[in-house]
Amino acid sequence: MTRRPSPLDDGLAEIGLEIGQLIRYQGTTDKRSHDGVVLRRERDGSVGLRDERGRARAIPVELIEIRILGPRGGEQWIPLTDAGGGLQLGLF
Repeated sequence: MTRRPSPLDDGLAEIGLEIGQLIRYQGTTDKRSHDGVVLRRERDGSVGLRDERGRARAIPVELIEIRILGPRGGEQWIPLTDAGGGLQLGLF
């Protein structure tokens, strides 16, 4: 019997994301940053999200930035690929 993954076990945790997390991504035509909310991991490995206008998007992992808080509470946006897949940043 083959085990089917649950909707919550869709591969987001292995890249360091969770459903509902606020992210930022670079637009393809205007090259500026856009906000989005994580929804799922797509079959091709990209991240399914909802953008600021409510549209569904599938964004490659390389174009996604995540927000981290510094030691004094200031926010920084770093590329998801630099985050190390779930490494807790801000503790060093």
